[in-house]
Amino acid sequence: MAVWSERLAGVRGVLLDISGVLLDCGAGGGVPIPGSVEAVARLKQSQLKVRFCTNESQRSRGKLVGLLQQLGFDISEAEVTSPAPAACQILKERGLRPHLLIHDEIHSEFDKIDTSNPNCVVIADAADAFSYKNMNKAFQVLMELENPVLISLGKGRYYKETSGLMLDVGAYVKALEYACGIEAEVVGKPSPEFFKSALEVMGVEAHQAIMIGDDIVGDVGGAQRCGMRALLVRTGKFSPKC
Repeated sequence: MAVWSERLAGVRGVLLDISGVLLDCGAGGGVPIPGSVEAVARLKQSQLKVRFCTNESQRSRGKLVGLLQQLGFDISEAEVTSPAPAACQILKERGLRPHLLIHDEIHSEFDKIDTSNPNCVVIADAADAFSYKNMNKAFQVLMELENPVLISLGKGRYYKETSGLMLDVGAYVKALEYACGIEAEVVGKPSPEFFKSALEVMGVEAHQAIMIGDDIVGDVGGAQRCGMRALLVRTGKFSPKC
């Protein structure tokens, strides 16, 4: 206990990943990871500031929060930092009109974004929409641009659902990067800007916060590069091999 007290000294805020930490997604929405509902409740009752930091891009933020509330979690939409709203802000600030290669469930997040005559591509975890036709269309849009811009909502390799491990958006981003000779801009973990935006809302400095996740690269590595402490849980896609 003394060792943990030393490691957590000065912590004022906790960032929680959602998929693999709070629940395993799957048929019917998903199931809570044992003890996660109670753990969130205890954190909320403490003096720590709590925020949820996710790369979820198969559900809108509202639908994700609704699912978590149905499963018993104490959570509100205002407490969640997710990539789609952050990407929309970037698109507006830079005057970008995206070709969207995203899941049907998050199209509503981009309702107020001009998608005519695209001058960039936004890619997310599109699941079954990752067909050759759709990938090739995104490739064609990028290749027709003088200065191609590819924005990726996260860049994870894979994640875990109740049915098993699932390929994530990162593999498809790598394909477009390779084919087009470009590097994607990541909106989401492990981007330092994404973590910093969550910390800013919480009102804590990086050295005062700890990130809890199941991804050694996106959650732990990204948080540590941002100056935060991080804790890898042994749930979700955790594996001692990587």
